[in-house]
Amino acid sequence: MRKARLIYNPTSGREEMKRRLADILQRLDNAGIETSCHATTGEGDATLAAAEAVDRGYDLIIAAGGDGTLNEVINGMAEKENIPPLGVFPLGTTNDFARALGISKNWEEYCDLVIRNETRPIDLGKANDRYFINIAGGGTLTELTYEVPSKLKTMIGQLAYYLKGLEKMVSLTPQELIINANGQAPIHDEFMVFLIANSNSVGGFEKLAPGASIDDGLFDVIALRKCNLAEFVRVVHLALRGEHLNDKRVIHFRTDYMEVVSPGPVQLNLDGEFGGVLPGTFRNLPQHLRIFT
Repeated sequence: MRKARLIYNPTSGREEMKRRLADILQRLDNAGIETSCHATTGEGDATLAAAEAVDRGYDLIIAAGGDGTLNEVINGMAEKENIPPLGVFPLGTTNDFARALGISKNWEEYCDLVIRNETRPIDLGKANDRYFINIAGGGTLTELTYEVPSKLKTMIGQLAYYLKGLEKMVSLTPQELIINANGQAPIHDEFMVFLIANSNSVGGFEKLAPGASIDDGLFDVIALRKCNLAEFVRVVHLALRGEHLNDKRVIHFRTDYMEVVSPGPVQLNLDGEFGGVLPGTFRNLPQHLRIFT
């Protein structure tokens, strides 16, 4: 019998896991997967729970929640030896990573996939001393994902991000950045935002990094040069259609390593969570983790 540890955020997805938990445990148990649970209680708790689960020798770990919960779980697993495979129940507001891998929101289908033990290796990103699974970035607009209160996300979902985004847009300011990446000449300019994508789904945009792959050992880097509000809105409309990469204000390249510095304070966003401030060193860790998908 396999042993699993289910780490879940009880407030994600309008508290859907609370309603489904008994059914999920029963379905896994009927298939020979003995599953114990840990309900997160606050920031950082999922990281501690995941690290403990690896140390205790669980055969698999399942993260149930949004991208923030998933980020905490992989930070508890990434530096361990003999890392078990990870399952993902997407219950958050955006679920970028699950969308990129085509992970079903149907809990029965995903339980069956875990039962069949179908996994694939994926890359992880490391930003300074923290890990990310989907996206790292910086700039004023990236701050909105961790500034939206969790209760508001629970109540109105994706609309909470749109409301915060409108508030941010009127105060967008460029920030001076120096970017050094493998295979690229140094870039020194003013930017509205920079994104380091590990998959093709970022911030609800499924075409923001259309060529990105989760297992190719490379990041897709996208940076938007200084522009006014009208130009910014125009680029956003292009991004919705996946037509922004050829715009003269957009820089796009692929790399497995890069450094970003700034003379001013620039906050980092890792999978929708606060990730410290620049300077930042970003490394791709090829096929570092196995995911049920």
